[in-house]
Amino acid sequence: MPNKKTAAKRAPAKRKLAEMFGLGEVLADTSRKEWKLGGPVGQGGFGRLYLADVNSSKSVGSDAPYVAKVEPSQNGPLFTELKFYMRAAKPDEIQKWTKSHKLKYLGVPRYWGSGLHERNGNSYRFLIMDRFGRDLQKMYEENAKKFSHKTVLQLGLRILDILEYVHEHEYVHGDIKAANLLLSYKNSNQVYLVDYGLAYRYCPEGVHKVYKEDPKRCHDGTIEYTSIDAHKGVAPSRRGDLEILGYCMIHWLSGHLPWEDNLKDPNFVRDSKIRCRDNISILMDKCFPGKNKPDELAKYMEKVKLLSYEEKPVYQHFREILLQGLKGIGQKDDGVLDFGLAENGDFPRNPVQKKRRKAAASESTEVEMGDTGSPKKKKIAISRLPRRVKELWRNCHLIGGRLAPIFLPLVLEDHSRQEEADTVVICICSF
Repeated sequence: MPNKKTAAKRAPAKRKLAEMFGLGEVLADTSRKEWKLGGPVGQGGFGRLYLADVNSSKSVGSDAPYVAKVEPSQNGPLFTELKFYMRAAKPDEIQKWTKSHKLKYLGVPRYWGSGLHERNGNSYRFLIMDRFGRDLQKMYEENAKKFSHKTVLQLGLRILDILEYVHEHEYVHGDIKAANLLLSYKNSNQVYLVDYGLAYRYCPEGVHKVYKEDPKRCHDGTIEYTSIDAHKGVAPSRRGDLEILGYCMIHWLSGHLPWEDNLKDPNFVRDSKIRCRDNISILMDKCFPGKNKPDELAKYMEKVKLLSYEEKPVYQHFREILLQGLKGIGQKDDGVLDFGLAENGDFPRNPVQKKRRKAAASESTEVEMGDTGSPKKKKIAISRLPRRVKELWRNCHLIGGRLAPIFLPLVLEDHSRQEEADTVVICICSF
């Protein structure tokens, strides 16, 4: 699967999974600001994600604007991520960059706070950041594993904006992929690059790390996308991030990478990438076997190929390549991300996918309403749910395929107002 990583050789031998925190638990960050936790919204690696808001007398609602990421304090990934956020993701810094570069937005999550929290004799590290919506990997899979040509190029442009900012702050991301790209919670045309657990400070105090192959670090990252440098055990650099982005764009557009059937053999993947780098036309022929090939992606990969390890990319040159690609298909960079039908007839939707979408339109969920003494069952069409509730239902796979009990009163309060029901007792989602 695209979201699986090779085991990081430098990671601790054993990590603990964070225990579940209750509704309303209060965390105090390093500046003594207090944050109240809401319901769980996901789990990643050894950490847990909760809705969060500034502490007040009110409970944390389903529309909370923040999330708290919590891990046992001895775990490494969140510590690495925190270092990046504290150095490079403060809201004022992001706003200043966005304004000076005349961007509509910058897809870097904002850092709102962090700290340590003691609970039941255990120590936990936490990070407060913006809340986001769906990840692109799920949307990619739902869309017959292809995105439209226009959408791929616009994603590339937005990610180049992100990478330029991250690189200018002495970091590289090292793990760009659809699973780490999340849509804004409020604006589905905005995409954010998350998960800086593998972020690497390639240029501390302005001094670039030297090129050195280390067998103990070979193949770090997500195997199908990771850079040739990473396959060789070389520390991540700017050219590696751009190479990874190139593989992502080719995969999103074609639905295929030449090495995807041999991911358990990292040396095979490495050698395949080296052959494709040496002859970009081989890569394009294998991914786009017909006559219709995206020349701009070939040009992009050729330009990445020319970068030296320590070289600073001219990001605008890469943007211009993608902008020319948009122009070539009669499109422009209008900022609209269309995750629906493929454009220009290039990538028609799989018939099975059409059938699934039709079935989804008629999905319903059964609820019991009324007071606890005399509950009444009522079937509700998912299409009739309020927009915010519908989105929660659609995203409930993030917490195991059903809405967590913690969300039930919050979700169905919205619906009960529409149905004029007094109290909600239970909600069961069937898939």
